[in-house]
Amino acid sequence: MSKLNVSISPHIRSKETTTSIMLDVIIALLPSVAVGIYVFGLRALMVTALSVISCVASEFLYEKLLKKPITIKDLSAVVTGLILAVNLYSTAPWWLPILGGAFAIIVVKMLYGGIGQNFMNPALAARCFLLLSFSRIMTDYPALDGVSSPTPLVLAKQGTVVPISDLLLGTHSGTIGETSAIAILIGAAYLCIKGVIKPREPLSVILSTGVFVTLFSLIQGNPITLNYLAVQMLGGGMLLGAVFMASDYATTPVTPWGQVVFGCCVGFITALIRCVGNGVEGVSYAIIISNLLTPIIEKITAPRPFGLRKERAKND
Repeated sequence: MSKLNVSISPHIRSKETTTSIMLDVIIALLPSVAVGIYVFGLRALMVTALSVISCVASEFLYEKLLKKPITIKDLSAVVTGLILAVNLYSTAPWWLPILGGAFAIIVVKMLYGGIGQNFMNPALAARCFLLLSFSRIMTDYPALDGVSSPTPLVLAKQGTVVPISDLLLGTHSGTIGETSAIAILIGAAYLCIKGVIKPREPLSVILSTGVFVTLFSLIQGNPITLNYLAVQMLGGGMLLGAVFMASDYATTPVTPWGQVVFGCCVGFITALIRCVGNGVEGVSYAIIISNLLTPIIEKITAPRPFGLRKERAKND
């Protein structure tokens, strides 16, 4: 008779590792990065490379100086660098992705204990830090074919009709990775097929944004069209944030209903900033604010243990 080996949980283990999951995210980001480089040229490649190098180097140097185990092989720093890069404009000066990468890794990730311990998405926190510190540079729209033009969200707020084909193919001004909805959706499909994310996470963000944008527009008495609604749901950083940032394991709820509530919070805050506030974007701020609400959302949506209600009634 074999001896029963009793150990601490978890008792069921997955073959997936941190490195394999991060590799899947990198693969899913490649279509968006490729379209960004194709649309904006080699300068977009430079910004992406500098962002990734800065994140990896910052993590390595931090751990080396403090004599901690080196963790850059898990590829999480590469993912942070890519996510930060796709949220930057191709016209960003060379030092901006370097500064943003260092802030994301050292201040937001490593000072809180490393991977899985950060309370908000490092790349988005870095983007918000750069937006607050260098607002003019961070809103410098890159020119297409030598002609400078505002982003689709700006055009929609001005009442201009934006061709949906531009949103799908990425032939419009914006950050490196947000322009092509098709490229982002390809990455989303890959992550869903691999089981890295669940469809409810991005869908709850996108659909709730559409609902709250409609609601706020009706309350304000503003006309709303299908084109305007499509731009709000497909334009800017909406798809990028919904797929790659609102599904972050460390900073979003683990419960299924918690993920839906989290997505609705992101949608509500995004619509509030876009429709009621003076901003035209708002996804980055919406996600990091919702990151702060994650512990509360998890507590509210935690499943009740079997028999708990009956036990409480017996004790009463």
